[in-house]
Amino acid sequence: MTYKAEKIVPFADRENTKGEQIEIMFDEIAPQYDKLNRMMSFYLDKAWRKKGILSLKKFNPQRILDVATGTGDLAVEAYNLLQPASIVGIDISEGMMDVGRKKVTSLGLDDKITFGWQDCMDLQLEPDSFDAAIMAFGVRNFENLDKGLQSIKNVLRPGGKLMILELSTPEHFPMKQGYRLYSRFVIPALGRRLSKSKEAYKYLPRSIEAFPQNAELKAILENNGFDEVDYKKLFPGVCTLYLATK
Repeated sequence: MTYKAEKIVPFADRENTKGEQIEIMFDEIAPQYDKLNRMMSFYLDKAWRKKGILSLKKFNPQRILDVATGTGDLAVEAYNLLQPASIVGIDISEGMMDVGRKKVTSLGLDDKITFGWQDCMDLQLEPDSFDAAIMAFGVRNFENLDKGLQSIKNVLRPGGKLMILELSTPEHFPMKQGYRLYSRFVIPALGRRLSKSKEAYKYLPRSIEAFPQNAELKAILENNGFDEVDYKKLFPGVCTLYLATK
């Protein structure tokens, strides 16, 4: 099945695949990514990551895969809160992971958190080898959503957990109207001013609007073989936490 979000790309005038364009985009904005993330979410992104990681605490995962790890913020949060044996962060953007590697080294966590280039559509990792897979704000960038979810499920052990944090659109007044204005006008303007990449921050709100959310993504996860799928909207409704079991 083809989803609307799969057709949303950062650079409409280029012939590269969506995956290639996402790699180029994140390599370009990597140095400013963390700063912009904090500003544009009013620092709520840190609280969302914490909630997502704490949803896994009772399962005590020891080997964790951080999918679309970016600059490694989620991986660091996972280590701090869960103290697993190891975390593997994967991404298609070496620029983003280079920022993450420096961050992990500065924290003295090189022996706990490692990074490597992987295409989420075709993970070259041992099947049934991870207790949990985690992902923050990356799933809507998948070139093929079903293929990506199947690839992640393949590397989870039976009973392993998938935790996804993804941006979403508020459904009720006045947040719905306010967020629409903020995402369509303020975010692109801030991104253009601070990152020098107008494409990246025009892509962001368009990708959020097009991506399956809440009950729709829950159904997609179930159709891809995940069980015990649940979701929870996080305040103020612009982020949703999903939890599923292989």
